[in-house]
Amino acid sequence: MKKITFYMLALLTLNASISFGQNAHFAKSGVIEFEKTINMFALFKKDINKDNESYMLPAFESYKKNQPQFKKLQSTLSFSDNKTLFTPVEDEAGNGAFWGDDAMVKQNNTTFTDLATGTFISHKNVFEETFLVKDTTRKIHWKITDETRVIAGYTCRRANALILDSVYVVAFYTIEIPVSGGPESFTGLPGMILGVALPHENITWFATKVTESTLDEKALAPPKKGKPVNSKQLKETLNGAMKDWGNYAQASLKAFSL
Repeated sequence: MKKITFYMLALLTLNASISFGQNAHFAKSGVIEFEKTINMFALFKKDINKDNESYMLPAFESYKKNQPQFKKLQSTLSFSDNKTLFTPVEDEAGNGAFWGDDAMVKQNNTTFTDLATGTFISHKNVFEETFLVKDTTRKIHWKITDETRVIAGYTCRRANALILDSVYVVAFYTIEIPVSGGPESFTGLPGMILGVALPHENITWFATKVTESTLDEKALAPPKKGKPVNSKQLKETLNGAMKDWGNYAQASLKAFSL
């Protein structure tokens, strides 16, 4: 009797799995709306040290009284046929206050990614210059975990990684959108990345809405304007321009490398 019960349960489980696979819906084309959130208080506080605290501490206290802790920026990610286009939405409020010109606080990139060929084209606003970066996609060594959460109505699984030698990344991806893309230059997971957090940089990107639709080629047209460079050439240019900037140079280089 026990054997019969076991086999019946096994059969029911198999049938349920097959049924789920047949009925599951996968989004293959559409637009994802993202919200980038920056903890401004945390960024400001990082720059306070014993050499500048006499004027930075009062400035920080004033900032906390007059400005919101979190700055929020919008962007979209269009996807179809294993191609994605990440596009920032213009910040109508502008920089507004002190610290608004920091590279980490802005959205510097419009990025087209061809996941089939493993290449990208990114239009980058770097201070007063514009670059058009063409190169292969970053190879991220993700470690997938068992943790899950729901983002924009999709069940997502967590993965962790380290990029740029020291930047810790937490990402959440869904297999319900079978495209290995994501916001900015984050790719390489077995499904669309709907959430990214850089805990030590105090920045997150999370999807707020996914709209399925059929997109034409114009909706995924790569950016074309800017000084042509590859990733190595851009890094060399930035290092040369910011060689006397101290710690601020490293933070800016990190921001422009995302």
